[in-house]
Amino acid sequence: MPTCTFFGHRDSPESLRPTLHQAILQMIQIHGVDQFYVGHQGRFDRMALAQLRQVAQQYPHIRYAVVYAYLPNQPQSPDEALPYTHTLLPDGIEKKPRRFAISYRNRWMVEHSDYVIAYVLYRGGAMQFVELAQQKGKTVLNLAT
Repeated sequence: MPTCTFFGHRDSPESLRPTLHQAILQMIQIHGVDQFYVGHQGRFDRMALAQLRQVAQQYPHIRYAVVYAYLPNQPQSPDEALPYTHTLLPDGIEKKPRRFAISYRNRWMVEHSDYVIAYVLYRGGAMQFVELAQQKGKTVLNLAT
């Protein structure tokens, strides 16, 4: 079962939504992806999750999960207050110090995915994991290029 994950800047522009939607459709229709993993930090992750929810209405066979780096104490935004029915914590993350949890989670998402949809323009955490995905031979679709 082909799997796709997402990496993008926390401050990704809202104007990216239609492009992100099309990229998800491309993964489903062309590459046969039926499992998606999305993080839980920043605007890019929230947009990806919103698009997955929308696409799942048209393609009910797809599955997606919000992959936590750690359990949130309380919701930070209205999107985060929504009840997630598809969530997971990577195995072993409970043993990692909190400051390393996001990196551990992102590495897990790379390891468990065949494809990456990204929005990276500049150095930072998102680019670090896009580069890792490329090194591991994953197919990366960078919406910023």
